[in-house]
Amino acid sequence: MDPTHRGTEEHGPDGDGPGGATERPRLPADPAGSPRPRPSREETMTPEFGRRTSHPARVVRVISGDYLLTVNPVDGSEVELCPPGEQPAPPRRRTATERADRERATAPPVPPGPPAPQPPLLERTEERERLVRLLARGRSVRLTGPAGSGRTALLDAVAADCADFAPDGVVRLSGHRRTATDLLHALFEAVYDAPLHRPDRPDLLDHVRRIGAVVVLDDLEFGGAALEELLDVTPECAFLFAATPDIAAPTAESQLEEVFLAGLGRDCSIDLLTRVVERPLTEEETNWAGDLWFESEGLPLRFVQAGALLRQRDALRAEPGDHDRCDPHDAPADRPAEPPFGHDEATDGAHVPLPSLGEGAAPAALLASRLSGPARDTLRFAVALGGEVPHQAHLPALVGDTHADAALGELAGCGLLSPAGSRYRLAAGALTQLEAAGYGEAGAERARTAAQHYAWWAGHPSVTPDRAVAEADALVAAMAGLVPGDGAGQTSAAVLLARSAAPAFAAGLHWGAWEKALRIGQEAARIAGEVAEEAYFHHELGVLALCAGNPDRARAELETSIGMRGALADKTGAVAGRRALALVADLSGGPLPGGAPSAGPLPGGPVTTIEEAPAERYEKPTPPIGPAAVTQRLGPGYDADTTAVISRQGAPAAARGARRGPFGLVTTARRNLVAVGAGTLLAAVLGTVVVLGLTSDGEPRGNPGVTTEKSASHDSGNGDPDDGTESGSGPRDTSSGGDVATPGPSGSQDAPSGSGTPSADPTDPDSGPSSGTPSDEESPSGPSTGTPDPTKPPTPTHSQSPSPSDTESGTPDPTDPTTEEPPESSPDTSDSASGPSSSSASQESTDGDPVAA
Repeated sequence: MDPTHRGTEEHGPDGDGPGGATERPRLPADPAGSPRPRPSREETMTPEFGRRTSHPARVVRVISGDYLLTVNPVDGSEVELCPPGEQPAPPRRRTATERADRERATAPPVPPGPPAPQPPLLERTEERERLVRLLARGRSVRLTGPAGSGRTALLDAVAADCADFAPDGVVRLSGHRRTATDLLHALFEAVYDAPLHRPDRPDLLDHVRRIGAVVVLDDLEFGGAALEELLDVTPECAFLFAATPDIAAPTAESQLEEVFLAGLGRDCSIDLLTRVVERPLTEEETNWAGDLWFESEGLPLRFVQAGALLRQRDALRAEPGDHDRCDPHDAPADRPAEPPFGHDEATDGAHVPLPSLGEGAAPAALLASRLSGPARDTLRFAVALGGEVPHQAHLPALVGDTHADAALGELAGCGLLSPAGSRYRLAAGALTQLEAAGYGEAGAERARTAAQHYAWWAGHPSVTPDRAVAEADALVAAMAGLVPGDGAGQTSAAVLLARSAAPAFAAGLHWGAWEKALRIGQEAARIAGEVAEEAYFHHELGVLALCAGNPDRARAELETSIGMRGALADKTGAVAGRRALALVADLSGGPLPGGAPSAGPLPGGPVTTIEEAPAERYEKPTPPIGPAAVTQRLGPGYDADTTAVISRQGAPAAARGARRGPFGLVTTARRNLVAVGAGTLLAAVLGTVVVLGLTSDGEPRGNPGVTTEKSASHDSGNGDPDDGTESGSGPRDTSSGGDVATPGPSGSQDAPSGSGTPSADPTDPDSGPSSGTPSDEESPSGPSTGTPDPTKPPTPTHSQSPSPSDTESGTPDPTDPTTEEPPESSPDTSDSASGPSSSSASQESTDGDPVAA
């Protein structure tokens, strides 16, 4: 059931509640304080936010800045960029009536039982008027006073005086365990109506800058630069802070006004004690009050508690031995009634002494000893939870007494409670005094009992996230009391509570408590060895860091979660982690999980397929795929070791599920089409080359028996083969495609000039037939038998007389079928002056022959 809001629907459709056919029996209380047996899954584990459920897990969608956060309590929350149709409406400013209704809903609950006397605000008129004047001028003030000096009562009075100062009225906030960011979001929520919308940092600052309100903030826990930042981003607000002297002071450049709150005077303190006791004081009591004023330095809280001590003394003096009058309810049957602390059976009511001065200065233990059994058990749970008092609706289940909810009224009437936001906590100094009195014994067992109860309650379908957020401090305190735990099952209980409460905190937009629950749960899971739960908490921390604008932290947490879930073969959880990690890579521009570079943010969400590279023209067959080839295909901007890019937004669904090939490449149908096109283009290019080669084979190619070799000495010093001229001779004829060597007398080819054989001198009458390569001064030796170059036009040359060697060795063989008949002008067009320059002619022939090329 929901202990906070009871109704006929709290037990589900079976109606097995107080108004149904049957009523579920209560579990008996254990007098030793040990945890009760854990309820069965069918009875209790039906959570809205929890890992074990017999009903479908309820999912909540929250807008956080540009992200759409889907709180999934099973596999982990999912985050994505907010689609175009999911953007929330602009926040609407609340009206004065709505603000008043919200303030009443968030006020601490009124304790059951007869109303306790409300002490008046004494000797605070000067401070009250000064604070009102400063706030009316728009100045921010810090009220500093020791714990128990009446700061909260003074804030209530000043807030009532400033109700009409600002257009957005007065906003009451609690700084207990809150950071500056938490307070900014709380201020935004108090003024604007934006359900399931948590603005990001820029949007938040833009909205709070336009808030004009008097902000009354009690229990401030930070100062310095953080306080200055809070003031800078809210220029239209006037703040009234209340803090203790141990909180850091504002900076030296701060414009914050300081007001110090001291204790009450002696006469005023005695007057306050008289009003609390509701009767005149005796002379003995007056002297005792004077000594207490000196010891407590006039703190109002001490005189409120002293008045409770005197009222308890009056109850003990009323009837001798009737010490149960201070207990409004009988003790349970399994626990004997305990007499009040300090009560002596031999003393009658008239002889009950006054408390000692030490007991008056630290009265928590004496006050608790005279309370009822459920009230004392409530204090034990409060000590186990670090001073956080459970809501009065949870007390019957925790204490095991159906009337335990009345214990809150007893504690409030004794001055042992102090309001903190929408809840109560132990008054200043009470926690230390109760621990010294032994109320902290078996604290771990009580924390475990509270954790098991809160885990069931936070996961119940009827408990909304807002109600879970109201109990956030108690839930977080129950987790923290079990970590690190040395008892059996303590850390597991903390894991269970964190698992049930964390999704509720996320959906309730209390992300400060969400982060605390996740960190405590992660540590508890690590200690308990629950790897699956530890992976869940790492995943949630990564999602929280991403929404908070910390991508580096998000990447580390998500990678840890993916690794753990991969080791556990948790495919569903691993997929959720990879999606979030891909979004981190998109937004930060870092590498993807596989090491590939990111392509930037995508409006439609992360897609992990490979982008199709444009087709390229290849002049050579494609080499085997490797790091170098991958770099060539994707371009010089990509590293060969990180070969992947994000696909475009419109990638088909089939491509997203395509299988991966070598080096992490994804083989898609589009890529295969590109490869086929590249192969077709390559075949066309090669075919063109072959056709050109076959076409050139039909032209005359010269005597196959004649070879051409290049003369190194000829090219290096005697002429330029490119311009067709030689030193010491006229223009050359290049129509034959180059010089060719002529066969010698024996029918063999002349040796190239590079062989070292000297050429015959045509002017020497004694020289015989030339057996070497003619020199540059030799005359043309007759018609050329080389293949003409079709790309070079014929160039006319000077006519020269043939030498005897040319007539003997340069005449072509008429029986050779490849030898062509020289034209009539062949003596004029032949070029024998350069001799059979072997490699020069070969090079020119190669340049002009496409087949040779």
